[in-house]
Amino acid sequence: MSGCRTSVGIYVDVANIAMNGGYGMQFDVLREFACHDNAEVVRLNAYVAYDTARAEADPNYAEGQRNFHSSLRDFGYKVIQKDVKRYTDAEGTAIAKANSDLDMAVDMLLQSEKLDRVLMLTGDGDFVQVVRALQNRGCRVELVAFENVSSELRREVDMFIPGWLIPNLLPIRGAPRGAPAWGEIGSRVRGVCYYHKDVEGYGFMRFLDRVDADLWISDTRRKDSPYKTAYFHDSYLLDHLEPGEIPNRDIIFEFDLHRSLRNDGLEARNIKVVARL
Repeated sequence: MSGCRTSVGIYVDVANIAMNGGYGMQFDVLREFACHDNAEVVRLNAYVAYDTARAEADPNYAEGQRNFHSSLRDFGYKVIQKDVKRYTDAEGTAIAKANSDLDMAVDMLLQSEKLDRVLMLTGDGDFVQVVRALQNRGCRVELVAFENVSSELRREVDMFIPGWLIPNLLPIRGAPRGAPAWGEIGSRVRGVCYYHKDVEGYGFMRFLDRVDADLWISDTRRKDSPYKTAYFHDSYLLDHLEPGEIPNRDIIFEFDLHRSLRNDGLEARNIKVVARL
């Protein structure tokens, strides 16, 4: 490993992500994203829940889990399995739970000695103190998550990026085979509204066009920005929004990219709200 390259560790709470908007996430794309500044991934940990009782009763579940875990290993992830435990609470309600928080926290803290950056995938606010400990050890901490993300955790990390916005991390539902690649004319992408005029009825969407070292350069007027801008008219909005609700970086939109008829820029059409953070 080259001494001048940034070393990165990826830590994924698979169950948390899958239950909160990230089902179907592409783990190979996640690995590529982690290297956004020519970094080198040295740890890839995926914490999974496994229901032994269900596996014994349901061969399809067991086979599906084996295939999923094998795919993770093919992409270089170490699969840390946490068995589902069943118990009955004080009110007599049966509960099944597999909590990987402690395992993930301990691994991040111990392995951070060899890391420059930690990329976490979870929305759990219980990791706030872990983030502080990692930062105190000199690690930069980045967070990727989809829905139900702790606001305190978002504030504590060095960078938070909604997984919806990372190109191809979560496939576009219903996209036909052979559809244009993310960012091309005719493609469907996700972004946020950063400017809007209520009275005039128009605004601008910003979306991540490519992943590189300059993710902080959000001003699309700069040539080195990895982001692009698309104009839209309010008539292109498929969902009702209250006046003053946008611009809002916590509302994630999905839209089609078209060549603008007004200039050489882009237009966003068929705009749909896909998430509210």
